[in-house]
Amino acid sequence: MSAGVADTSADPLADPLGQRTIAARAAEALRRRILSGEYPGGFALRQDALAAELGASRIPIREALVQLEAEGLVTIKPHRGAVVCALSAAEADELFALRALLEPRLLARSAPLLTLGDFAALDAILAEYGARMRAHDPSRWGMLNTTLHLRLYAHAGQPRTAGIVTTLLASADRYTRIQLAHADRNGDRLARAEAEHAALVDLCREGAFAQACALLAAHIDGAREDLLALLAANDETGRPA
Repeated sequence: MSAGVADTSADPLADPLGQRTIAARAAEALRRRILSGEYPGGFALRQDALAAELGASRIPIREALVQLEAEGLVTIKPHRGAVVCALSAAEADELFALRALLEPRLLARSAPLLTLGDFAALDAILAEYGARMRAHDPSRWGMLNTTLHLRLYAHAGQPRTAGIVTTLLASADRYTRIQLAHADRNGDRLARAEAEHAALVDLCREGAFAQACALLAAHIDGAREDLLALLAANDETGRPA
């Protein structure tokens, strides 16, 4: 980094190029805090306090909260403001069941159109996931999981379904992070997730598209069952026991 140039990579609000709106950057900052657990379920998001903390006016903060509500991360209550959504077994069941229905449909259309460039990107994602897993570094597990899935569906040509799936993945991210963090205490689940992701990419590379779709559905459903079992053993905050 050149002398005198500030490192803004850790601050999602620092955007010297002005390529994103203040509301989008505020939403990113708040999303990161929710997904990391810094803002737990039930946490009240006060617009005035957030505006002061993030150096923005109330209008973009309000827009950011509306975006996060659309992603299922917060609930905006009349006359009470926004509250971070609590973890819910019923919600997790619905999110992952919907994913298991929609994602194989996207994969079936996209997989035959995946390019060498796509497979190079997928292999890089798998390599980083494996490296971070072995280093017990969960900071990017959720993001890598989402990126891999969306890359597989990139050529489906179904923008409405892809938009729904993107929202489902964003809403499921908190659950995925908790599940993977808990799995880190028992490497079997992490190793299984890594192996299933690698097998999924290999099946697509080999042209075994029907098998890839079947594996994808089983992979998501298996994650759903593991997560529901984990949440059943959790306390009322949804934190792993």
